Amino acid sequence: METEHTKKEKEENQQLKTKEVLKNVRKIEIRTRYLVEGLLQGAYHSVFKGRGIEFSAVREYVQGDDVRTIDWNVTARFNKPFVKAYIEERDLTLYVVFDVSASSDFGSEREKKEIAAEMAASLMFAALKNNDKVGLCLFSKGIEEFIPPRKGRKHVMKLVREILYYEPKEKTTDLALALAKLSNIIKKRSIIFIISDFMTPEFTKPLKIMKNKHDIIAINLRDVREENIPDVGYIELEDSETGEQLIINTSDKSFRESYVKLVRKKNRQLRRDFNKLRVDMIQLRSDEPFELPLRKFFRLRKKRVR
Repeated sequence: METEHTKKEKEENQQLKTKEVLKNVRKIEIRTRYLVEGLLQGAYHSVFKGRGIEFSAVREYVQGDDVRTIDWNVTARFNKPFVKAYIEERDLTLYVVFDVSASSDFGSEREKKEIAAEMAASLMFAALKNNDKVGLCLFSKGIEEFIPPRKGRKHVMKLVREILYYEPKEKTTDLALALAKLSNIIKKRSIIFIISDFMTPEFTKPLKIMKNKHDIIAINLRDVREENIPDVGYIELEDSETGEQLIINTSDKSFRESYVKLVRKKNRQLRRDFNKLRVDMIQLRSDEPFELPLRKFFRLRKKRVR
């Protein structure tokens, strides 16, 4: 039977855990703030445009205003120029589809999941700054958790907390299952960032169906040790998703060369698949700042939407 002392101890432990969670979520917000305010907010706004513009008000003409916006009726009434002012009608929704399978825990310096979480948080805070709705889908072997889109800082902080502390039920990955279900859930056109290492069975068919309706961007996260095995003699490798173990001789040059060729072949195929579907892919490596490829993506996107 639980005593009052035990109950109090549990409550205190829970309070400490909650404080630690909130502290770490706040750290993510602080770490990504400079990127959001310095780069991402403006780039995000200009790349992901709203549905159109709507009339806001009439104001006096100032030098530099487009003469085509002059309201001639009001101008004639007051005998001085007035222009029509418009505001962008955004009403955008952003979803982060986040891979929580076991392979995301791998990392030679930092876990892929940790880097991916910062990338996801940056995108969500950029959406928050632009008053857009943000939703979250966590997936492994299908969808594990789906949080509908909402606006507001409290909601975004909740999503960041879920990404950081969610305990997945499955270790393996099946993006196709997740996308097939998402197609039935997300009805309204949305911006969808898929953050994964894409170590998953074939998924292009459901992705093609979703691409016809949504703006999808893939963020492919790789660790440097997944692309190049160093010469360190015999080592035991374990597949984090299947648990399968294998002893290999990394001093075998032919093995290392074959491994590199295989990895490059898979990466080329992945890029071809995305290019064929016209899905933009951001290549993210764990040994480089994630803002570099993100900056490049927005720069290229901006050129296309002009």
